[in-house]
Amino acid sequence: MHIMRRRGWELPEHMATPEHLFFDRRAFLQAAGLMAATLSPAAAMAQRIADLPDPTSDLYPAKRNEKFKLDRPITDEAINTNYNNFYEFGSSKSIARAAQALRLRPWTIKIEGMVEKPQEVGIDDLIRKMPLEERLYRHRCVEAWGMAIPWTGFPLAKLVDLAKPTSSAKYVRMETFLDKNMAFGQRAPYYPWPYVEGVTMAEAMNDLAFVVTGAYGKPVSKSQGAPLRLALPWKYGFKSIKSITRVIFTDQRPKTFWETLQSSEYGFWANVNPQVPHPRWSQATEEVIGTGQRRPTLLFNGYGEFVADLYKDLKGERLWA
Repeated sequence: MHIMRRRGWELPEHMATPEHLFFDRRAFLQAAGLMAATLSPAAAMAQRIADLPDPTSDLYPAKRNEKFKLDRPITDEAINTNYNNFYEFGSSKSIARAAQALRLRPWTIKIEGMVEKPQEVGIDDLIRKMPLEERLYRHRCVEAWGMAIPWTGFPLAKLVDLAKPTSSAKYVRMETFLDKNMAFGQRAPYYPWPYVEGVTMAEAMNDLAFVVTGAYGKPVSKSQGAPLRLALPWKYGFKSIKSITRVIFTDQRPKTFWETLQSSEYGFWANVNPQVPHPRWSQATEEVIGTGQRRPTLLFNGYGEFVADLYKDLKGERLWA
């Protein structure tokens, strides 16, 4: 008997859109309208706003920045958008369907803390203020797998410039949304919601630190953390917060989501280092998702020339996972 064993990243047939729905767009839109009609007025309005085309879609694809090159092929979009962590919508990798509940408009980002003037900015206004570009980045998960992704977005340093932090600010603290009705994963009481992440000001101003608004030549998908997420390619992927709603400048080191949950395994810095194993597995190699291949893990995920100087004077710090 021939037994087929699916790998975790493979797209199951049941997740594919049925052919008759794919081609019958009118029937789909009518069904969506009937669904919205059964909701409360406020929920129905939010649903209608969420169903509108992305107002920034005309900005994609952005010009590629050739400074950032890859040593491997780009991961197929179908794999990338269906194999990732987004605990707000469940603890498995297959959260793509559940993440469709994420409502992307209206969406505002609060900029607070040690800044000249706290402000709120709408996502579409923010994106249009920024110089969008495409970068090819490696992504390394602490679970010892990796991908290669064509992100679109802007340097985190540009957001810092917009915020105008005071000279006393040492860290950038970021939070994702908190909406238990929209994201069922946030109903789990054993997680410290909302998701919190943080970087130093020096890390934030590094050329590699990137705020993602798109991927694969279009606005970033819900399952990848739309409409605004972080990409720090030299760190393990749990340092790449999704669906950002608050950016807070502070002089206190943020206690991050995973550090709060399990500090014995996950610290603040999270730099990739093949010589420092996770308490439960080796980090010496990684599986390139979609290929079945394993590669040696590179220090700082191969980005040491950009970031190694950030950490040379830090002694007694746990710089890895």
